[in-house]
Amino acid sequence: MITLASDFGLAYPAAMKGVVLSRTDARLVDVAHDLPRQDVRAAAFWLRETLPYFPPAVHLVVVDPGVGTDRRAVIFRVGDHVLVGPDNGVLRPPARRVIDALGDADASVEAYEIDVPNPDSTTFHGRDVFAPAAADAHVAGASALGSVDRFEPIPVDSLAECRLPEATVSADGREATGEVLVVDDFGNCITNVPGEFVRDAAGSRATVNGESVSVGRTFEAVPRGERLLTVGSHGNVECDVNHGRGDEAFGLAPGDRVELRVD
Repeated sequence: MITLASDFGLAYPAAMKGVVLSRTDARLVDVAHDLPRQDVRAAAFWLRETLPYFPPAVHLVVVDPGVGTDRRAVIFRVGDHVLVGPDNGVLRPPARRVIDALGDADASVEAYEIDVPNPDSTTFHGRDVFAPAAADAHVAGASALGSVDRFEPIPVDSLAECRLPEATVSADGREATGEVLVVDDFGNCITNVPGEFVRDAAGSRATVNGESVSVGRTFEAVPRGERLLTVGSHGNVECDVNHGRGDEAFGLAPGDRVELRVD
């Protein structure tokens, strides 16, 4: 299986699929091709929350604002999972979460640089570099990536890093300062504040940047159109609206600071 994720939107993913299918009969699964454009951190978050639910596969990830520059094209092996993409940090958070999901701190972890002597274009490495590499990785198998001539082993710690920011929580557990990591298609503002901060506060009140809102376990804990704090499936606090958009109601966007307090 080869999964595909990108910020390409329409048409371009089909070219990647064509390249892969010309080299292998792998099953192809689209994760998403509408990831926030050129937003490495947002892509890392969504892939962190998605890829660990797949069985072992080759994961082709292309969110690449540095395409055509001297940033490396790399492969990251974690157990039987293989992640292929640009060396801009986007692979690191999902790789760490895959390790956690495996429950094996000793899982094999390897990194390779993809030798790219002369790609057909400087603007579409998803088609010309990463898709062929993903196909070659699938054919070789996770345990035999070193057998592919153009995959050069490199130190794992040489890969570019992307760490999602962590929130701070007061000693008494009543105040937290964090930020909005992403806004999903429903308008839910997903923060980096851990869900434990409000998990025992359901049915009570809290403040978001000084404004009072309800805390609920579900959207229906408040009347339609009302704001609330809840815990999303990813385990983080969200600023939401029952049948509405949290980003509009709270006036928040990715990267915005949030100060929370539970009553």
